[in-house]
Amino acid sequence: MKKAGILNRHLSAALAELGHGDGVLVCDAGMPIPDGPRVVDLAFRAGVPSFAEVVDGLLAELVVEGATAATEVREANAEAAALLRGYFPALDLVPHARLKELSAGARLVVRTGEARPYANVLLRCGVFF
Repeated sequence: MKKAGILNRHLSAALAELGHGDGVLVCDAGMPIPDGPRVVDLAFRAGVPSFAEVVDGLLAELVVEGATAATEVREANAEAAALLRGYFPALDLVPHARLKELSAGARLVVRTGEARPYANVLLRCGVFF
């Protein structure tokens, strides 16, 4: 058994399969999950695990070259907006409807237990060299 990093075997395996340019949607419990991408559902109950905890954990494991979130996050969820801006100063903001469209192209969806609106981000994987 791993003693460090992400212990969820489904998530750990999915992350190991990602390549440059692949998309990872980290979403709240209410985001519609598109057909097609691999889904790792971490939601245990409302708020567990939180969006912040999952994003923190993923960023410890992934190289991310870009991120996209819904424009609506600025008004509807200031905490998630601040978290995302802290991690991604060049965060791309698009209307929520467009984020849902872009999510269909993700290779992986990680569903959190977050129960606040617009706690969603589409990460674009980079490379470590």
